[in-house]
Amino acid sequence: MTVWNSFDDFLHMGGYGLYVWGAYGACLLLMVLEARLSARRHARALQAETLEDLA
Repeated sequence: MTVWNSFDDFLHMGGYGLYVWGAYGACLLLMVLEARLSARRHARALQAETLEDLA
């Protein structure tokens, strides 16, 4: 079990903080990007469906 004595130790993660927090940051960025791209594709699909219904 890992115990950190301070918040700075927690952020530093025993020297692996850059990798740990970098991995969390990359995952968060990809999750947000995927959600935004999916929402945009969904909106375009709805718009295309509406245009087909009008034609």
